[in-house]
Amino acid sequence: MRLDKFLADMNFGSRKEVKQSIKKGYVTVNGTVVKSDKFQVEEQKDLVLFEGERVHYQKDFYYLLNKPGGVVSATVDNHDATVLDLFDDDTFREDLFPVGRLDKDTEGLLLIMNDGQLAHRLLSPKHHVEKEYYAEVAGIMTPEDVVLFKEGLTIDGGEVCLPAELMIDTVDEAANTCQIRLILHEGKFHQVKRMVKAVGKEVTYLKRLRMGGLTLDETLALGEFRPLTQDELKLLRN
Repeated sequence: MRLDKFLADMNFGSRKEVKQSIKKGYVTVNGTVVKSDKFQVEEQKDLVLFEGERVHYQKDFYYLLNKPGGVVSATVDNHDATVLDLFDDDTFREDLFPVGRLDKDTEGLLLIMNDGQLAHRLLSPKHHVEKEYYAEVAGIMTPEDVVLFKEGLTIDGGEVCLPAELMIDTVDEAANTCQIRLILHEGKFHQVKRMVKAVGKEVTYLKRLRMGGLTLDETLALGEFRPLTQDELKLLRN
């Protein structure tokens, strides 16, 4: 790999900026100052120092974010802050993207990565990766609703949803509200809200708890994120 690409990939500046740093003699490879940005390095073998700091090469980056409300699941948006705006200069990368979408007002587990192949596998309908949500609902979900969800509910627009598992956790008859959990195997647009609306109730709060075998890290405050562990990566890949 070219030295300038190696350094740019590791967030030591843009390609233009790292070219200038290389020409100024800020970079050594295996103890020798290298001033050619075209110099070829072996990512996992060569010892590369930038101003005396060792550069460890990493190709793929994976983060678990506790998404807050008010930000959109996109890389760029002309009107709203995006989930990538939560990243600072040390962690932000141009190639990061959210895996799937959570609505602007929805909170909870969202994966951020630059691994397109894994993202495609997690989102592909044919893999039916489970997604679990917690929701607060205006109106009371019933055992009849549980059956309808299990059979595969038809929502607005005539779309038929795959069978889903609805669990009614608490019911407040006086307030005419309830708390539910819902496990889906697909990701239609606004699906949880549309399914609940189809049985005559309304979602007032929504949070994603799980994706596949990966659960939300409850120690993360809203807006906080951390790298995935190797064990968590294995859960997603399996």
